[in-house]
Amino acid sequence: MAWKLDMAHSAVEFSVRHMMISTVKGNFKDFSVDIDIDPDDLTKSSVRAVIKAASIDTREPQRNGHLVSADFLDAEKYPEIVFQSRRVASLGGERYQVEGDLTIKDVTRPVSLDVTLLGFETSPYGVKAGGFEATTKISRQDFGLTWNVALETGGVLVGDEIKISIDAEVNEAA
Repeated sequence: MAWKLDMAHSAVEFSVRHMMISTVKGNFKDFSVDIDIDPDDLTKSSVRAVIKAASIDTREPQRNGHLVSADFLDAEKYPEIVFQSRRVASLGGERYQVEGDLTIKDVTRPVSLDVTLLGFETSPYGVKAGGFEATTKISRQDFGLTWNVALETGGVLVGDEIKISIDAEVNEAA
């Protein structure tokens, strides 16, 4: 059954190490999701998410501009980041693993999301809603995002591991 994303209650966020001593966090403001959910058997569900690369926001305009440039996401040439699920597996209880393909720029790699079902409820307006949290980690170098600067102390300016966190509230389509 088709469900629609409730953008007011959903977020796609990420974090990465900066100068090996701190963490920069950001999010994407423009994304959409096509999701089919079988509430009785979530392993029969599927999801396709499309993120507009140029909608990245780290609360620092100069850094945002660098991240959408050819050094990183090259948002003009590759405007979308896409995730397409291939399989949903139950890990017991409310925990699931969603395996799929993530495409950043022109590179597609398999990614597994650790997903927790937060539950299903009927809103005060009579709409059936569901909530999910998902996390994963990726290597930015695996996706061709290799720009960096070596630091005098031996580290690098931007860490390789990107932590991704997704909060999603979905509503049953009418």
